[in-house]
Amino acid sequence: MSDRNAILKEITEISFTADDLTLYLDTHPLDASALEAFSQANARRKSLLEHYANEFEPLTRNCVCPDTNNQTNSHTKYPGQKHFTWNDGPLPWDQQGGAL
Repeated sequence: MSDRNAILKEITEISFTADDLTLYLDTHPLDASALEAFSQANARRKSLLEHYANEFEPLTRNCVCPDTNNQTNSHTKYPGQKHFTWNDGPLPWDQQGGAL
């Protein structure tokens, strides 16, 4: 599994955790341990999304930054040029040779 796929897998897993905790907190809004777990999951997800955007391309529009995204110039039609990076590189569902 490439680093790209490993990061995507971890983003998927932590996103599921954050979503699951969100549903739980909808009915248990004062549960301190769930609130702490939610904060940690959200922080980890944000960190992973930013890391992925810096290494490859942004997965959410919150991570789009034409000045810093895709500095490695991998998977781009515009190497070395400042550009809107949303459509750089293969999308996560554009798998070549298999699934995550």
